[in-house]
Amino acid sequence: MYLPLHVGRAGMADIGYVGDDTGESISEKNANYCELTGLYWAWKNLRAEAVGLAHYRRHFTLDGVAARGLKGKWDCVLTSEQAYALLQKSEIVLPGKRKHYIENNYDHYVHAHKREAIEAAAICVKGMSPAYSDAWDRVMERTWAHLFNMFIMRYDRFNEYCEWLFGILGCIEGMIDTSLYTGREARVFGFVSERLLDVWIEANRLPYTEASVMYMESQNWAVKIGAFLGRKARAELENLRFGQSR
Repeated sequence: MYLPLHVGRAGMADIGYVGDDTGESISEKNANYCELTGLYWAWKNLRAEAVGLAHYRRHFTLDGVAARGLKGKWDCVLTSEQAYALLQKSEIVLPGKRKHYIENNYDHYVHAHKREAIEAAAICVKGMSPAYSDAWDRVMERTWAHLFNMFIMRYDRFNEYCEWLFGILGCIEGMIDTSLYTGREARVFGFVSERLLDVWIEANRLPYTEASVMYMESQNWAVKIGAFLGRKARAELENLRFGQSR
């Protein structure tokens, strides 16, 4: 059921996979949209009973051992039969909740990223309807989220989600200067969209089923935590400057 896709293919060397620069695409925006250029390509160019998104280093699994980070366990990656069984339970499959424990979703974002993009997202979402405004507030106050931009959806839901998501991201794009985003922070719309998925589900009161996520590389949690703390310190400084300049 998997279609390998070369995201950000525009202007890059061919590596032998279908590129997200074919058909209708936004491949040239990959620096800011990361895996979402692949999602956009799938939305505009694929038709299937259900559509999902996984990554080269993260995949859905029903194997709890593999979900803890064993490397190279390809035989544990979710199969088509397992995916369809999950879709019989609900029309949306999401990764298991990532729990922050000590901070809510809004704080978790601004402690690691520039503040202005999430504030622009709030304006764009809240401007839609009271239902979305309330959903935004509830999701931002939670201490857990469905991250990674991973899901499997029945096609009609997938189409609805993409239409909504890329509309919101287009609104945000019109409010921020992406030329000021460099390095890891350049992936701004990928980071923001991780928070938007739960808002869309919450506003529309959609039921979902969760599945574990497995990593195709070893996870060094000491390094990951150290990197997070470093990003948090840099983001706090940047956000302080942002607040002073407003």
